[in-house]
Amino acid sequence: MEAKETGLVDRVIDDLLGIIRAENLRVGDPLPSEQALATRLAVSRTVAREAMRALSALGVLQIGNGRRARVAAPNAGPMSILLDHTVYTGQQSLQQVIDVRRTLELRTAGLAALRRSDDQARRLLELIDQMYEALEHDHQKIMDYDIAFHTLIAQASGNALYALLVSSYEVITRQTWDIGWRARANDHNRRENIDLHGRIATAIMMQDSARAEAEMTAHFDSAIAVLMRAGVT
Repeated sequence: MEAKETGLVDRVIDDLLGIIRAENLRVGDPLPSEQALATRLAVSRTVAREAMRALSALGVLQIGNGRRARVAAPNAGPMSILLDHTVYTGQQSLQQVIDVRRTLELRTAGLAALRRSDDQARRLLELIDQMYEALEHDHQKIMDYDIAFHTLIAQASGNALYALLVSSYEVITRQTWDIGWRARANDHNRRENIDLHGRIATAIMMQDSARAEAEMTAHFDSAIAVLMRAGVT
């Protein structure tokens, strides 16, 4: 795409965001058709299409073949890609990324203890049981349960933005999981890691906010120590 067209696309991106706000569009609401937008903004359909694709990649719009673009619900995908990119291009260390996650999750644990529903508390305890059951035969399932556990705590915080941010760490969690698993070289150490999760779940079930934060701190202290022993920086 030529520089002139690139500049037009950037301008149309701003215009589309302006239309969403000016017309008070909400999640699921459709935008005008591609042709209507091109006419309204005095650009080619190609430029309008590229602008909508860019906003789709950012998670602002949902586009599909033959359907009008709609306002998208927030998703963790773009932030997840950014976190992964900054680590693998050396702009941030994995330790720095985990440190930010730690700060987020201490807060979500404390809030979850105050705001969780009974169903959410039960589900957290069920996930702990599933981790123990999978310990003998399928550590990949433990990873899935671990991710679900932290995601559920963020959801139980009652703040959708926390849930979005915590979910954005899933890609990095999956990439570092085997490192942590191998560094916990025996069943005792691996069971101890599940025990840490269990204490978090119990504190949330008991609606003890201070204890939930303390147990989450212990969990992250342990996880960071394991990764450091494995040479992760």
